[in-house]
Amino acid sequence: MTPIRKTRLSEQVVDAIETMIAGEDFSPGDRFYSEAELGKRLEVSRSSIREAVRILEVRGRVSVRHGKGIFIAEPFGEEEDPFRGWLKDNKTSLLDHFEVRLIIEPRAAWHAAVKADGESVRAMEKACESFAGNAGAGDTAALVKADGDFHRLIARSTKNRTLYCLMKTMTTSLSEGWITSLHIPGRIEKTVGEHYAVFEAIRDGDPERAEKEMVRHLTNALGDIRASMERLPRRPEEE
Repeated sequence: MTPIRKTRLSEQVVDAIETMIAGEDFSPGDRFYSEAELGKRLEVSRSSIREAVRILEVRGRVSVRHGKGIFIAEPFGEEEDPFRGWLKDNKTSLLDHFEVRLIIEPRAAWHAAVKADGESVRAMEKACESFAGNAGAGDTAALVKADGDFHRLIARSTKNRTLYCLMKTMTTSLSEGWITSLHIPGRIEKTVGEHYAVFEAIRDGDPERAEKEMVRHLTNALGDIRASMERLPRRPEEE
């Protein structure tokens, strides 16, 4: 397998894994390579592999079974949406994800507006621009990275190492919330404006506005996810 060039990762990692699935005669239900094996084959970081696998899981191409590994997912019928199925199966973890973020991130934005230095502000602006620049390109992995970078940079600018470590863990190891929201129609475009609103409040040194805009951003994303969940067909046991 040709190694991935580190200068252009993003969707290339997803595409490379898709090619492996199609070209190596894997069948639904088969166990796939581990994250460590994929990292060695493609010569990219474990975090890049993990993110790509999660994107493919949301797309219905693979299934991650905790403690067992990665498996090729069963195909969906013509009228079935793999994202809707994934959303249904991960409802509780997604709501938990946003509950924690709503506890942490608004105050992080408040402190960032007070403590961010010029270098931090420029880095946040660059992350906003990167997200906006990829908004129409259909490169989900690049959008997830830019989204995570923005939120992580806010935490770093607070100068609180514990807070930064928490956000770094969430953006690299618990990225389901970012991936999920960016698959919902219209959410990418909304996120562009919401990111800039948070950034501008931090840049202007306005902690109350920064906190308010972060609450608005996360509440809107959660609202869009909840609306998608409400449109899902009910399971027989829920009738």
